[in-house]
Amino acid sequence: MNHPTSTPATDPIPNVLAERYASRAMQEIWSAHGRILLERDFWIAVMKAQRDLGVAIPAEAIKDYERVRDDVSLERIKERERVTLHDVKARLEEFSDLASRQFIHLGLTSRDLTENVEQLQVARALKLVQFKAVAALHLLAQRAAEYRDVMLTGRTHNVPAQPTTLGKRLAMFGQELQLAHDRLDNLIARYPVRGLKGAVGTQLDQLTLLGGDTDKVDQLEGRIIKHLGFKAAFGAVGQVYPRSLDFDTVSALHQVGAAAASCATTLRLMAGAGLLTEGFQEGQVGSSAMPHKVNARNCERVCGFSTILSGYVTMTAALAGHQWNEGDVSCSVVRRVALPDAFYAIDGLFETFLTVLRQLEAFPAAIAAENQRNLPFLATTTILMEAVKNGAGRETAHEAIKEHALAAAKALRLGGDADLLARLAGDKRVGLGKKKLTEVLRQNERFVGAAPHQVDAFVAAVAPLVKKHKGAAEYRPGKLL
Repeated sequence: MNHPTSTPATDPIPNVLAERYASRAMQEIWSAHGRILLERDFWIAVMKAQRDLGVAIPAEAIKDYERVRDDVSLERIKERERVTLHDVKARLEEFSDLASRQFIHLGLTSRDLTENVEQLQVARALKLVQFKAVAALHLLAQRAAEYRDVMLTGRTHNVPAQPTTLGKRLAMFGQELQLAHDRLDNLIARYPVRGLKGAVGTQLDQLTLLGGDTDKVDQLEGRIIKHLGFKAAFGAVGQVYPRSLDFDTVSALHQVGAAAASCATTLRLMAGAGLLTEGFQEGQVGSSAMPHKVNARNCERVCGFSTILSGYVTMTAALAGHQWNEGDVSCSVVRRVALPDAFYAIDGLFETFLTVLRQLEAFPAAIAAENQRNLPFLATTTILMEAVKNGAGRETAHEAIKEHALAAAKALRLGGDADLLARLAGDKRVGLGKKKLTEVLRQNERFVGAAPHQVDAFVAAVAPLVKKHKGAAEYRPGKLL
């Protein structure tokens, strides 16, 4: 038996979430090259602040570091790490050797660097996710308004229940996304950075470096927090910030993605019934075997991303509540995967979902045919209320309508007489004649209740958000989906 040739050791193994699904903007936030530049900016900012506060760092030394800031060789750093078996020490030595100086990382521990830089990546990624959530809300509001009055067979338990409108259905999922966005917005506003706390959180080394002056230590940390762009910071923290914050972050991403996944699930069901399409591009193939297939592949992908996110929620939940003393590195391997990949997944989800919302096309004739098939079953609650208004007992009328509705439904499936109106008109317990029942069915615009009004309210609620986030309404997904 012939075995395939092994992949050469030099052939990089791709991160599928990043390379296949995430946008360039999200890739740049989490790239190895980009992270090193953020770290070097951090080191330089610390040096400048320390020098201003009296630490003997020559101005020329800072210039030497700034001069080589962009000279990044991932391979050289990897070679160093093979010797040090310590990623931060490898990057530290590389930067200092390039500058021919040894003034970075004074009074710092590895976590002073990595925690703050990772949190900066998280903060930037959260804002990108928020932007795309608002872009999705804009499109949901736009499509909800477009289909505001298109009556649709509403379903509970996936069974015909009462009429609604397609616009209301989209607004329903939009409000779930709006709620998740509000949580995301709150998280961004209160997200605290670790700051410069040292090996066990006591700031001992900075305090020693700055001559025991606590005011200078506070000033130094304040300068760095401002450099990073945070408004909140931990006051009492150990070597690592609480990993429950990572769970807070990833679970917020999952909640945002869940709204899109719920919508995509329903769109998949509707596409399967022939009521709409998520779009089918020229040259696209639905199946290698069945040429007629028009699959809701993008909606399926959105649901898949939601499943991936639930896995990262589980991973970060396992870290929350498992901190040893002032910190350890057992969380490191989990966070290296869970944090960037959770953001790649939510970014891919929104890139896909936005594509669906832009290409979505409903088929009003098919929707109307389904409505006609399900009437007058969809009107039974309205008939019940009319019977009560006409003097019937609510439970008596309910039982009568149920009996006839079930019998008519069974007859319909067996190919027999399914004239529900005739059955109801002949039952004294209902107390409504054929004329009145026919009149009720003709007033089908009343069956959707306040659905159009609810669409209007949703559209109005989304407008200020879109206005606040410039460019969200015009955003176009950048991935080939």
